[in-house]
Formats: sequence, C-alpha cells, structure tokens
Amino acid sequence: MHADVHLKLESLQTTGSFKLRGAFNAAQALLERHGGSEPPLLVTASAGNHGRALAYAAERLRLPLIVYAPAGAPRAKLDAIRRHGAELRETADYDEAERQAKQAAARGDGVFVSPYSDRDVIAGAGTVAIEIVEDCPDVDLFVVPVGGGGLVSGVAVAAHAISAGVDVVGVEVEASHVFHDSLAAGRLVEVHVGPTLADGLAGNADPDTITFSYIQQLVTRLALVSEDDLRRAMRDLAGREHVIAEGAGAVGVAALAAQKIDVSGRRVAVIVSGANIDLDRVRDVLSA
Repeated sequence: MHADVHLKLESLQTTGSFKLRGAFNAAQALLERHGGSEPPLLVTASAGNHGRALAYAAERLRLPLIVYAPAGAPRAKLDAIRRHGAELRETADYDEAERQAKQAAARGDGVFVSPYSDRDVIAGAGTVAIEIVEDCPDVDLFVVPVGGGGLVSGVAVAAHAISAGVDVVGVEVEASHVFHDSLAAGRLVEVHVGPTLADGLAGNADPDTITFSYIQQLVTRLALVSEDDLRRAMRDLAGREHVIAEGAGAVGVAALAAQKIDVSGRRVAVIVSGANIDLDRVRDVLSA
C-alpha cells in the first residue's frame, strides 16, 4: 500500500487540541451579538478539550463560564479548565454533562455553547481543512476523528467547498460509534458507550445535533478502530514520530495502520486532533 500521508498536528495548539478554533470563534460571535455592558454567562458540556478551549477563550474575552464535564476526564483537561478561571461542575459521564448543561441554559442560567452542534464551532473547525489545503493543495483524502461530529462537519464543508472531488472519512472507536450506527439506521440512534482510550470521542450525540446531516451528505464513510488499534497508534506516534497524542487524536493514524481505510495511491491528510493526556496514561500506553 503506497500513499503520501501527512499529519495535521492540532495536538500542538495552545490548549492542546483543535477545539480552540471553534470555541474562540463561538465565544467571540456571542460577545459581538450580545452587545451591552454585561457580558453573557456561557455554559457548556465537554469531555474536556472543548471545555479547556472555551475556558481559555472566556478568560481572554472576560466572559464568565460554567463547564459541565465527566469527573473521570483526564486531569490534564479538568485542571486546565479551572486554571483558566471557569467554574467546573463534574458529572458521572459525558451524556449527563450535556443534559445538565442544556437544562441550565433552558432555565436561563447562561447561554449554551455546544462543543459540536453549533455553526460557529463548526466554522472554526473548518479552518483546519483550509490550512491543510494551503500547505498541500493536492490532498484528496481527509481522515478525521469523530466524536460529536463538529470537526468532521467543519472539515467536510470546507474541503468540499474548495474541491468537490475530495473524500472525507471519519473515524470512530468501537466503544462509541453513534454515527456509524446512525448512518446504517438512517436516523440518529443512541448506542451503548464503553470504556475507551479515546475519552474525547466517547458519548452519544445530542438528539438535536446539526452534525448528523453534514455527515450524511458530505462524509464518504466512517471507519471503526479497536482499543488495540488505538494503543498501537499512540505508541507508534510517540516512538516513530515523537508526537504525543491522546486517544481521540490518534484514531486516524490507527485506522490507516490497521488498514481500515484504503489509501492506496492517495494524498492523505490525517488530523491528529489533540494531546491532552495524563502522564500515567502515557506511561501505560508506552509500556504495553
């Protein structure tokens, strides 16, 4: 299998993931729309990376923020949310975090900023594809991690706007594959979510998410990777490329290495979406 493969290292962003793009774009847009003297209170749900990114943006824009996040999320993510001054409210899992955040907003306790089902967040994520094409104009295949679908939606919209002939392949984990099953069902379904190294991709999607239609229309297909595939990819990225990636960030590399995607003869951009992983987890992966 011969292919020209490039890694887009969003793991090197200021907050350790691509999420900064959409979070800052959404926060800035809300501030501009709000006007007035009293800044709006923001409320969000996050597996960790979006919360960290939005906390960074809120700190710089002087906006109050409440983040609902799973108590079991990596400390690298949760501690950074607090460090940027946001109020952190821990929950049992991501699905519960999203329920509580949306309920708070419905009560009038802030403006909800979804980590994926938000047009400003998706637009910010789409800038990843624009940068890829600027550096590699003949890329014809994008390989993108899929959790709530915000990144793959933004990348797909931007990539197809630039060139109608590109393919966008999303990658989910076997432990949490809501869009894989939803595409097969022709409607958004709920799945059982198991434990996974890719904590940033774990959880069901908001029943009202706008990302499902983008995935239906613009994503070529979805691939699934196992925990063993993921562990090997994380280890290989560290050992061969000297790149530290969290589980969610390594799923694209895992899919290629496990030959879950046919890339023969293609010019491929694989998005390594984040690096917010605790040191003990890094040691566990590297020693396996």
